[in-house]
Amino acid sequence: MNNITRQVSDLNVLRTEPLPSPAELCVDVPRTEAQAEFVGNSRDEIQDIIFGEDNRFLLIIGPCSIHDPEACKEYARKLKALADEVKDRILVVMRVYFEKPRTSLGWKGLIMDPHLDGTNDIPTGLHMARGILREILDLGLPTATEFLDPITPQYIADLVSWSAIGARTSESQTHRQMASGLSMPLGFKNDTHGDLTPAVNAIKAANGQQTFLGVDQKGLASAVTTKGNPSCHMILRGGNTGPNFSEADVKAAMDLLEKNNLHPSVMVDASHANCGKKQEQMPDVFMEIVRQRAAGNLHLIGSMVESNLVAGAQSFPRPLDELTYGQSITDQCIDWATTEKVVREAYKQIGDV
Repeated sequence: MNNITRQVSDLNVLRTEPLPSPAELCVDVPRTEAQAEFVGNSRDEIQDIIFGEDNRFLLIIGPCSIHDPEACKEYARKLKALADEVKDRILVVMRVYFEKPRTSLGWKGLIMDPHLDGTNDIPTGLHMARGILREILDLGLPTATEFLDPITPQYIADLVSWSAIGARTSESQTHRQMASGLSMPLGFKNDTHGDLTPAVNAIKAANGQQTFLGVDQKGLASAVTTKGNPSCHMILRGGNTGPNFSEADVKAAMDLLEKNNLHPSVMVDASHANCGKKQEQMPDVFMEIVRQRAAGNLHLIGSMVESNLVAGAQSFPRPLDELTYGQSITDQCIDWATTEKVVREAYKQIGDV
């Protein structure tokens, strides 16, 4: 008789590496009182824009993803100076994206692979992410990110002013539940096909009370019960069927939100499918969004733009010493000179609020 028990668990797991608990990491890379105050105030400002109590235009702008902390900090310093120029009409929030959804395979972001070499040193990635967010907040810039892994917010959400749930995850029950417990305003994107209904349903789900599996600050598996996040809005990002930034598209989105008894606040992403993933087209898309806003559509609360120091994107993976400083390794971005030009032009067109 064979007394050997057949293995039925972890058949395809190579290794398991314990992570620091969220509480441990937050002690190691602490949030200052000044940072907490700034995050809280910036969240209040963004919420006021979403619900029409602040008529400034909300601009979420920055690199598609962060892969080089030094280039990120240089970009942030430049953006802070530009943000100060336009702050009475435009609230600038910097994209600080550490997680990247992949259609199949590819680099999954700084948190997952901070050394860009496939070693997946997640503890270091989480540590670096908190450090970068702290430095940007210290400049006086609000921060924005996309939450992809449902555990990540416990490690960095206290340093984030606004967040997004992406086109691939707006339909995910896990992400809708997670969003219901997040403490900042957030946007749900239409799905990759261009369908708006998943974003509407996501907002409804995130507005309500939810109970789901998660981790607490000590890293213990927990049943998390939320009261719901009321500060959610839709983001139009185009889809497989084409762009959706036209005046008719924006109106259709607002009408759908109102039909579902939701506030008709819509943000339009000038990148992704709305520009065909071509950075050369992004400025024109952005200026069309600004034109609609300047024409009086105050429910068009803002836009997203992918911007970096250097235009375009470079292929990756490749040897790190061959990487161009300040250029994206994921989606294409407009360069800094173009960024200054379009933001200043948007400021002029939007006019006094």
